[in-house]
Amino acid sequence: MTIHVGIYGATGYTGLELIRLLERHPEVEITFATSESSAGQSLRQSWPLAPDLTLVAAADAPLDAVQTVFLCLPHTKSAPIAAKALAQGVRVVDLSADLRLDDPAVFEKWYKVTHPAPELLPIPYGLPELGRDALHGAMAIANPGCYATATLLGTAPLARCGLLAAGAPVIVDAKSGVSGAGRTPKLGNLFAEVHNNFSPYNIGRAHRHIPEIEQVLAAQGQSGYGQLVFSPHLLPTDRGIIATIYAQVTDAGAVRSAFESIFAGEPLVSVLPAGELATLRHVVNTPYAALSITPVSDSMVIVVSALDNLLKGAASQAVQNFNLMWDFPETAGLLPL
Repeated sequence: MTIHVGIYGATGYTGLELIRLLERHPEVEITFATSESSAGQSLRQSWPLAPDLTLVAAADAPLDAVQTVFLCLPHTKSAPIAAKALAQGVRVVDLSADLRLDDPAVFEKWYKVTHPAPELLPIPYGLPELGRDALHGAMAIANPGCYATATLLGTAPLARCGLLAAGAPVIVDAKSGVSGAGRTPKLGNLFAEVHNNFSPYNIGRAHRHIPEIEQVLAAQGQSGYGQLVFSPHLLPTDRGIIATIYAQVTDAGAVRSAFESIFAGEPLVSVLPAGELATLRHVVNTPYAALSITPVSDSMVIVVSALDNLLKGAASQAVQNFNLMWDFPETAGLLPL
C-alpha cells in the first residue's frame, strides 16, 4: 500500500530531514511540498538530493491528492491546516506546538495567543514509548517537542513507577544544537555568536515545553513531587540534545530496573549499561535516544538523555508516528539510516 503524503513547511531543517526519511520509506510517495518563501522553485534548490518537486504555497496544496500531511510549521499556523485536512478525511502528523496541549487555556497562557482551533483538542501525543496504543489508526497525532522528548524519556519512568520523592523538584539542565532554533536567520544563532560560546536561555520556568512535559508526567500516575525546573542552553553544535536530569527518588536502587522494564524491547531507545554515559555521539544523525543512569546516593539519581533534535526530536519521530498511524512496521524508513 502506497500512502501519498504532503509536507507543509518543507524547506526548514525539520522539513528537509522529513523529506530525506520519507524518500526512503517503502510505503510513501511525496505528492506535494509547501514553502511560502520558495513557492514556484524546485525543492532541489533547498536540498540538491531532494525529489524534483515544485514547491507550492500552502493555500495551493492539493489536499485531495494525499492521505496524510505532515505539518512542519510555526505555532498557530498548523492547527487551521490540520482542521481543514481532517475535515477532508486526511490524516495529520503535526510537528508544531499547536496540538500538543490538551487545554487551549494552557496553550494561551504559554504562547500568549488564542488557540486557533480548540475544537481539535485533545489528540494523541506522539511519544510512542510512553503511549503507543493511542497512536494505532489515529487520524491526528501531535509530534512532541525535541526538549520534551528528551526530558520525558528521562523522567516518565520515575513517575510511572512512583519513584519521585514527595515535594522534591525535578531539575532538568538541557542543551540543544543551534538547528533547534530553526532555519530562519536570527542574530543569536549566527556562527560568530555561537562559536566558542555557551548560552542559557528561558531558564527556570519560562520555556514553552514545560506544560507539555508536565502534562505527560501527570498522566504517568504519580503526583506530589515538586516543580519541574527546566533550564535550556544553546550548544555551539549544529544538532543534538543532552538533558541532564537531577531527581530525588524514594529508592535509587530501583531506578535502573524501572527504566529497563519500561524500555525493554524498544527499537529506538537504549538504556546504556551502568557506568556508560549518554553523549551526542551515541545519537546524532540517528533516530535513536540513549539514556544513562547514575546513582548519586540512596535518594538521588542523575539521568542523562541524549537524542538528535531533528530526528528523534522531530522528523524521525514523526515517521515513527506515521508508521503507527497506518499500522506499518514502526521503524519503516528509519532503520538502517
